[in-house]
Amino acid sequence: MRKFAAGAFIALLCLVAHADEAAAQRRNQQPQQPTDREYWVEQLCLIAEPVLSRMSRGELQRTMIVEYSPTWDGRDARVAYMEAFGRLMAGIAPWLALPDDDTPEGVRRKQIRDWALASYAHSVDPESADYLLWTGPQQRLVDAAYIAQSFIHARQALWEPLDEKTKQRYIEKFQSLRAVVAPYNNWLLFRAIVDSFLLMIGEQHDAFAIDLTVRKIGEWYLSDGWYSDGSEFALDYYNSFVIHPMLLDVVEILAANRRRTPVDPDLALRRMQRYNILLERMISPEATFPLLGRSIHYRMGVFQTLALSAWKYGLPEPLTNGQVRNALTAVMKRMFSVEGNFTEQGFLSLGLVGYQPDIADYYTNTGSEYITATVFLPLGLPADHDFWTAEPQEWTTQRAWSGKPFPRDYHTSVRR
Repeated sequence: MRKFAAGAFIALLCLVAHADEAAAQRRNQQPQQPTDREYWVEQLCLIAEPVLSRMSRGELQRTMIVEYSPTWDGRDARVAYMEAFGRLMAGIAPWLALPDDDTPEGVRRKQIRDWALASYAHSVDPESADYLLWTGPQQRLVDAAYIAQSFIHARQALWEPLDEKTKQRYIEKFQSLRAVVAPYNNWLLFRAIVDSFLLMIGEQHDAFAIDLTVRKIGEWYLSDGWYSDGSEFALDYYNSFVIHPMLLDVVEILAANRRRTPVDPDLALRRMQRYNILLERMISPEATFPLLGRSIHYRMGVFQTLALSAWKYGLPEPLTNGQVRNALTAVMKRMFSVEGNFTEQGFLSLGLVGYQPDIADYYTNTGSEYITATVFLPLGLPADHDFWTAEPQEWTTQRAWSGKPFPRDYHTSVRR
């Protein structure tokens, strides 16, 4: 009897040990937290797939439920589709330009690129249900410029594969935009971007309009990395949404074609880098940023210039890759962890953090919100780039408000 009891006790001990081992194995098999890059890719796909999967089949305009600002100004409502497509593509083009691979990211990227190429064709095909609004309201100039910018950012991946008929259609559509009289503000850059792309591919372009834009934007430079958006300064994020990124694209194309300009690429870049230093300091220790000016509902588009520098130029000292990636990821998580950023169909909603339609400006619709995709420009860097592999570091205000050393800041004119 004692032998039986001892055997049972030993068996029980073995059973407990086995259970503990199994539990430990289950703990070890728990899915790991995604890397920052994996998180960014997932956010990109959440934003891009509902638009491009539909448009690739010519079904976007038939199936997309569009919401308009409560103060909508009555312009042709169909502008929403070009806004969604153009702004989205301007942000994700560098990622789509990466070479194919068989990683989970690579598989999704190839699918989205295939959808994008089909969508480009639909957008200029008069027989397609997703033929975009190329005539009518002035707004068409704005988002045609973002389409042109997507070709500038990924010419080999997104422009070269298009068939000749589609290319010719784009050339004709872009040239027809000269009928739009642009307001005397950042809109000058939309015209200049379109004509700069035509220059890039060797097509007939308006050299005077490009030169006038560069001269006028140069005259509107104030100091310390800030341009005025027209004759009066407005404290908003249009330096990031439009002015710095598009000006740099324009002057780089001019320089590549040996065209002299009063603002050359080096000067334009130094001004943007100064702005980036200030922009990074606007990210609070809690991963928020000041809600300044119009179009604040463009979400992560506020940080387009930081994203552009990280992808194409490198960040200015004293900013580091680990610091900026950590800051942008924290803001992104803070923003998109709130319910309501997406509609039931999966499209972006009106708002900054969640659903906030009352902050939408009179020109805002569902498609407008896709400028947030410009934050994804660093995904054009390979996964083994230092931007993605560097250890996360505290951003400036995190260090300052926890009592740690942080770099002082000084006014910089950057006039020459």
